[in-house]
Amino acid sequence: MSSLRIVFMGTPDFAVASLKSILGANYNVVGVITAPDKPAGRGRKLQESPVKKFAVSKGLNVLQPTNLKDKTFIEELKALDPNVQVVVAFRMLPKVVWNLPKFGTFNLHASLLPQYRGAAPINWAIINNETKTGVSTFFLDEKIDTGAMILQKEIDIAPEESVGDLHDKLMELGSGVVVETLELIEEGNLTPTPQPFDQLLKDAPKLNRENTKINWNDSLDEIHNLIRGLNPYPAAWCILFNEEKEEKVKIYDCKKENASHSLENGSIIVEDKMLKVAAQGGYLIVEELQLPGKRKMDVKSLLNGYNFSEGAKFR
Repeated sequence: MSSLRIVFMGTPDFAVASLKSILGANYNVVGVITAPDKPAGRGRKLQESPVKKFAVSKGLNVLQPTNLKDKTFIEELKALDPNVQVVVAFRMLPKVVWNLPKFGTFNLHASLLPQYRGAAPINWAIINNETKTGVSTFFLDEKIDTGAMILQKEIDIAPEESVGDLHDKLMELGSGVVVETLELIEEGNLTPTPQPFDQLLKDAPKLNRENTKINWNDSLDEIHNLIRGLNPYPAAWCILFNEEKEEKVKIYDCKKENASHSLENGSIIVEDKMLKVAAQGGYLIVEELQLPGKRKMDVKSLLNGYNFSEGAKFR
């Protein structure tokens, strides 16, 4: 049995893959910290995080603090006697928590640090049309995503790849890097590298209503990258003006058609069961979208029962 006593911290599916790999490598996980159960859905029933569900299924000790500085939680954490903590897709930790274990606390981040520090690195790599990204492990310090780096692995981003596809690839890549990082810590073969601070850095801020809205005056490439960088979650959106009605529409999947035209950006053309939208440099061919109160559907299904009036536009 490994001499490491690991406390794992994480919440979504992205973190489950790393916890699964840690257990698969026969490491001793003495505790799992995850988010409190939250009400969700129409019935507002309490929902457990994916990490909690998996941890409970494996008989692991689970803690769900609402306040990471709470004295009771800190005592519970100390009682677990961890000598290393692993953080994957959790929240910012206070120093009293990350400074606790002998071998420190390291985080898995889904970018090639120091680029794309922040909450949404996978999305922004695609939105900014990067051709490569990756994962990094690093030791936590007082700031966000700035600690000394341990390991990095790079991966290509395909031209049509969605954030959903890239998320899953980075999730698997990252789970292996977490285990490799634990092996280095256990062997004492660690040489952390300070992150450079003299580079021009791109950030990965939290996604919100403003930065997920499509601007139809942007270039065709920029709109295409925004949509695939937000597909399937949280989805790019815009306003549809159709038959004197305004509706918020989410666009999930699309393709580009480079062409010259004189149409106003955002103008909608329906032809041959296709939905095309004019933009700078050509047309965006919408393949999957969601109208208010409706399920997500492909355009061919939508056009069977929905009419776009002459002059309909996206704005």
